[in-house]
Amino acid sequence: MEAELVAKAGLPYRSIPAAGVHGVGLRALPGNVGRLGRGFLAARRILCQFRPQALFFTGGYVAVPMALAGWRVPSALYVPDIEPGLALKVLSRFADRIALTASESRAFFSALTRVRVTGYPVRDEVLAWERPAARQALGLQDDLPTLLVFGGSKGARSINRALFPALETLLPSMQIVHISGRANWEEARQKSATLPADLADRYHAYPYLHAEMGAALRVADLVLSRAGASTLGEFPVLGLPAVLVPYPHAWRYQKVNADYLAQRGAAVILPDAELPERLAPVVRSLMADEARRGRMSAAMRQLARPRAAAEIAEMLVSLAADTVERNEP
Repeated sequence: MEAELVAKAGLPYRSIPAAGVHGVGLRALPGNVGRLGRGFLAARRILCQFRPQALFFTGGYVAVPMALAGWRVPSALYVPDIEPGLALKVLSRFADRIALTASESRAFFSALTRVRVTGYPVRDEVLAWERPAARQALGLQDDLPTLLVFGGSKGARSINRALFPALETLLPSMQIVHISGRANWEEARQKSATLPADLADRYHAYPYLHAEMGAALRVADLVLSRAGASTLGEFPVLGLPAVLVPYPHAWRYQKVNADYLAQRGAAVILPDAELPERLAPVVRSLMADEARRGRMSAAMRQLARPRAAAEIAEMLVSLAADTVERNEP
């Protein structure tokens, strides 16, 4: 997916071999270590060809080979989630500067002089939409509240499977924009075809949105989603009240993100295991309570840092400039 998005942006893209070592089985461990070794060699070749003045890391095991190969190159690290993953904790030892989404992440880093709270960067395309144009782009009605449902870039099977039987309960009082992910797209398409005629035009399903994702976020009166790092940036800057369903089959990053928003009154947490029974009642209750959604929206906006992307860019430009200055004769 990253390769496709980078290509759309018109930027050159190079991949390197990498694999995780934390939490993998003993059988997979030797092969994964071998892939990291090959990634280190590939990273060295890229560094020799490109000769960067700065490196920028946002986490994931794929960053480890590059960090090791480029340990002499000044680097900046961005921590998108509240709690950094293992790779980010390792990479922080190499980083000259560290940017955080929220000040709560400071507790995970000892060298606080290198740390700066910037917020989560949000694409300009997300913020550029106005509600009338966004509604028109997605074929939505003006007089109905809008629920946005999505599970991240690949979708979320448990959210999709809980939503499908709830559609006929929800659609009489709202319209739904549902981004199913490509893996569940056929199920969403089939469900749309079986809806009663008076409800079918209120259900707007898509396998994936990129350019129009900003439109979907702009028109939403409530969102039901996972609690990935983007929820810490996109939802606050748009003041979007949320029902968050943290992904349960991984480390606790999404749970920590969801807790951060819920404790501030900006979101409601719905455990994944409770989706089939509680999805419809929770959504209907919030949609019917405009005052509560207003309070959640105001709480979300209090967490917004709209200059996040610019602040991170300034950090990188400054880091690269320092490198040039040091290398000048």
